[in-house]
Amino acid sequence: MSDTETSPTARALRTLEILRERPGTTAEQLAARLGVTDRAARRYVAILREAGVPVESERGPYGGYRLGRGARLAPVSFTQEEALGLVMAVLDGRPAATDPDDLVGSALGKVVRALPEAIGRQAAALRAHAAAAPDPYPAHPDPAVASTLVEAIAARRRVVVAYRGGSGEERRTEVDPWAVVVRRSRWYLLCHSHRADAVRTYRIDRIRAAERSTVPFDPPEGLDPVAVLERHLGTGWAFRTRVLFDAPIEQVAPWVGPTMGRLEAAGAQCLLEGSTRNPAMYAGEWLAAVPFPFRVLDGPELRAAVAALASRFAAAAEEPGPRGRAAHRPV
Repeated sequence: MSDTETSPTARALRTLEILRERPGTTAEQLAARLGVTDRAARRYVAILREAGVPVESERGPYGGYRLGRGARLAPVSFTQEEALGLVMAVLDGRPAATDPDDLVGSALGKVVRALPEAIGRQAAALRAHAAAAPDPYPAHPDPAVASTLVEAIAARRRVVVAYRGGSGEERRTEVDPWAVVVRRSRWYLLCHSHRADAVRTYRIDRIRAAERSTVPFDPPEGLDPVAVLERHLGTGWAFRTRVLFDAPIEQVAPWVGPTMGRLEAAGAQCLLEGSTRNPAMYAGEWLAAVPFPFRVLDGPELRAAVAALASRFAAAAEEPGPRGRAAHRPV
């Protein structure tokens, strides 16, 4: 156990937690919880009183220590591993947090300054010397919007959101907010849109405003927000995709994510049906990564994207001719 954890201050804070959780705790019970003598337990109560924490004591069979009015919650304490893990997690998700002028960076600085000196020194050094590469596609939701959505989800109340689509158009729609889901550093609102009368997923960084209404709603029973979001991200886009893989489903499945569509067995082969808004990305990033032969059965846009990709790769693999040019093959 570290010096920080066994110090009188740490034990006094633990005493405060115990009294908040179990009012009426006696000196003997407190000593047993802290693993100290009765005399030491009374000393920790005295430390709290000297610090201005109103600890009251009552005699009798139902007596003991309890917190009086105006008692403040104990400060949050961290071990060194917890503190460094917190800083690492923040920098991993928000590289800009190395800047004290950043919203999250300012909050992280307050946390670091509140840590015990030895732990805080390590956390501050990590924050100061970690080189966090900036996200080329940052998508940070407005905390006020996220807070409104979370409150509406907890209260089961509809919200009206002003949403800016990928092409820049903005629209207002009333939704039943089912859940907020974080997926690959993107924050999504999973909801039922009354305008479309269908399940929708909205990127929260594109929600310009959210207003909670008084209309109640009930979420679907047994809702698995992550699974529903994954399935929904692969459907409803502008360009249909239908791809047949020349391999059994158990071999192809590990390479196909839910956002690519629905994968089903087709004898010794398997069929992938879905949709995309970006055929070039679907072909170059997703299909190209699957190490099995395939054919595009439907989706002219996807077929064209695959053909263009194949042409580029074929040209790149040609033998260079005179002066670095690709050699012309006879027709």
